[in-house]
Amino acid sequence: MNKYVLSFIITILFSVDVFSQATNDAGLWATFNIEKKLNKKFGVFITEEYRRKENFTRTNLFYTDLGVFVKPLDFLKVSLAYRPIEKYMEDNTFSYRHRLMLDISVKKKFGKLTASFRERIQAEVRNVYSSEIGNIPEWYSRNKFELKYDLDKPVTPYIATEFRYQINNPRAVESNKLWHRGRFALGLDYKYNNRNTVGLYYLIQQEFNVSAPQNLYIVGIEYSLSL
Repeated sequence: MNKYVLSFIITILFSVDVFSQATNDAGLWATFNIEKKLNKKFGVFITEEYRRKENFTRTNLFYTDLGVFVKPLDFLKVSLAYRPIEKYMEDNTFSYRHRLMLDISVKKKFGKLTASFRERIQAEVRNVYSSEIGNIPEWYSRNKFELKYDLDKPVTPYIATEFRYQINNPRAVESNKLWHRGRFALGLDYKYNNRNTVGLYYLIQQEFNVSAPQNLYIVGIEYSLSL
């Protein structure tokens, strides 16, 4: 059996015990997204997100996504984005990080259900000028599954799950070649009109195969504008 698949199965089977040993925190993620289609196949987007942690009391980070996408087929979308990140540290300074992300997404409708899968490959560097290994990128693969149900109304409920696989991280080598994080979300999207959509979701993030696992319980709000 492929080692990649085998490690995923082992992670799922034995992660419950690891979850019970993790610390817990709650937070807020607020997202604003603008998308502009240049024609039927190409487009650009920009996303801003602000996150809070420590039971909503402390700023965690800010980030901006600048990206382009192409839809060569109705069911296939490929996007490339650059993300500068400002992460607020415990000593009240910011850690500056830079991330590149390549997404390949497919979707299929089954009556009122729409199923989608996204594969993301990301590389990130951090503190390039203040760390000896700052210019060595961290590499991850992130697999996301989502199911949406069409109610024939402006409101669309969905469930989603995402698992992250650590290809290489020089700061946490003990988790290399392992699945080490899962996200599980339940949400609603309200489409006000063809241009404006508001979303609300609840997300649980759980870590495993890391030295200090943490469970996050996130309330998220999103606003998307299509131009």
